[in-house]
Amino acid sequence: MSEQSHPKKWKFALLVWCFIYPVITLLTMLVIPFLIDLPIPLRTLIISLVLVPLMAFFYIPFINKKFYNWLRK
Repeated sequence: MSEQSHPKKWKFALLVWCFIYPVITLLTMLVIPFLIDLPIPLRTLIISLVLVPLMAFFYIPFINKKFYNWLRK
């Protein structure tokens, strides 16, 4: 039985940051002007309702697939 290696946490964190930063920036530029009158907690709630599913269903699987070997070196 071979034991499957786990991704290096620092590499995974770096990749997540590299993918999440542009999305946060884009969402902020596109969405915040429409939400400017809302309180900050409500604005961040709305942004997170978009960002979290995007990360969970698209970016994280993409990162794991595309960078599988590099994450485990």
